[in-house]
Amino acid sequence: MDNFSNSQTVRKTVMANRGGIVSAQHRRAAEVGAAVLEAGGDAVDAAVATSFALGVVEPWMSGPAAGGCMTLWRADEGQAQCLDYGMRSPRELDPANYPLSGGARSSDLFPWAAVLGDRNVQGATAVAVPGVVAGMSLAHQRHGRLPWRDLVMPAAGLAQQGLLVDWYSTLLTASVARALSLDPDAAAMFLEDGCWPIGNAWTSSAERHLDQRRFAGSLTEIAEQGAQALYGGDLGRALVRDVRAKGGCLSDADLAAYRAEWVDPLALPYRGGKVYAAPGLTGGPTLAMALQQLARDYQPGAGAPGATTYLAYARALTAAFGSRLQLMGDHESPQAPGCTTHFCVIDARGNICSVTQTLLSIFGSRVVSPSTGMLLNNGVMWFDPEPGKPNSLAPDKRCLTNYCPVVGETADGRRFAVGASGGRKILGAVLQLSSFLIDHGMSLEQAFHQPRIDVSGGSQVVADAALPAEVLAALASEFSLSAVRRQVYPYAFACPSGALREGLHNMGCTEVMSPWGDAVAESVG
Repeated sequence: MDNFSNSQTVRKTVMANRGGIVSAQHRRAAEVGAAVLEAGGDAVDAAVATSFALGVVEPWMSGPAAGGCMTLWRADEGQAQCLDYGMRSPRELDPANYPLSGGARSSDLFPWAAVLGDRNVQGATAVAVPGVVAGMSLAHQRHGRLPWRDLVMPAAGLAQQGLLVDWYSTLLTASVARALSLDPDAAAMFLEDGCWPIGNAWTSSAERHLDQRRFAGSLTEIAEQGAQALYGGDLGRALVRDVRAKGGCLSDADLAAYRAEWVDPLALPYRGGKVYAAPGLTGGPTLAMALQQLARDYQPGAGAPGATTYLAYARALTAAFGSRLQLMGDHESPQAPGCTTHFCVIDARGNICSVTQTLLSIFGSRVVSPSTGMLLNNGVMWFDPEPGKPNSLAPDKRCLTNYCPVVGETADGRRFAVGASGGRKILGAVLQLSSFLIDHGMSLEQAFHQPRIDVSGGSQVVADAALPAEVLAALASEFSLSAVRRQVYPYAFACPSGALREGLHNMGCTEVMSPWGDAVAESVG
């Protein structure tokens, strides 16, 4: 039972373009990336610019203090590549400083045993070593065509102006206002009078903006000095001082030693096509298991996906998550929202970037560094605080993540990029969107409007209530089923972004219910 309209329809239109395309969870960031393509930039140049812009216009999702992963298709080299710039735990982290409080479970993303004072969830004690700036720098060193400064300064300009406040930003801020109020610097940036989300009056037409001027200064330092500004420079030292003053253990040595890494992607043959995904402590290996079972047990028929299709998705995801939860130590709550962003870029030459970045929880640690203006991650929460587990808390350890940026190709030669935000919901969205494109030959627009299910471990399947009755009945006959609406807030499903190249035409799309997400095309003379 809910209060919402049964007659409302929401759609996004996908347009083909012979130039490049950027699809991102915020239109302003996509516009920044598209402008870089117009200036002659490579897909990687546009990805760098989009990444930094998203840190300004979606500060609760990503930013220089985040971590992430990029999967690429290089048309100029005929190969896929993968760049890992995930977070690490600080070298001085002592598991003894995260004592269990006894009995209760954590109320945030992961249902770990609760830690005293939520020290692994909120505050400077939850901050891990960030990787975004190092990752973007390494990608630019290999594939960039335009100067680094020209790619970062547009984000500094957005920060100098400040994020435009609207009903959606107010809604998201309100969801964690109590937690933000505990840090004076976070409260100063996001709240009025230290407690109320900054918003507009019901009848007001006046624009309001967040004060991100200190953040603009930090972005300018990164633009002018490169990644070394954060990893060994004055900016990094200022960040460390702020974190340690608030009780965290991030150190100058952590930043100086951090390295993003080029790694070989997983190459997953599937139905005459191929999907390239990130390896290691990401969602990639779990996606591989699900695709293998789908290829073995499901034969797509003509027409739209039906009951047989969705049962196959549910079975494959259930089995893959069962293995993941047992072997990899990831026990995230399926109901919890992630604080992640995903964007895709295709340039006119056919180079593709699929990029996922995250602070982990929404608003990360809910702590702002006053010297840098950065909202900080809470990557320490990725680790199980109970000892003796595959993913237990330990110093200088890479985090186990759920992000799963992929690039793929269909049997008929179309190439695509897909990924999503949404914690464990990401895997199901990537699997289904890839299947819609490969198994059912859908257009990008059809794939993004097709209803999905979510299977994130455990016994329950969450299904879009818009699915036909016979599909819902088939799922309910085999699984514990919850049918819910696809809506703006909260997301019952992941929030994907995608792009596709067909011949010489590129197109992009974002989650239909995302009010900010959009695909922006490069203007072609």
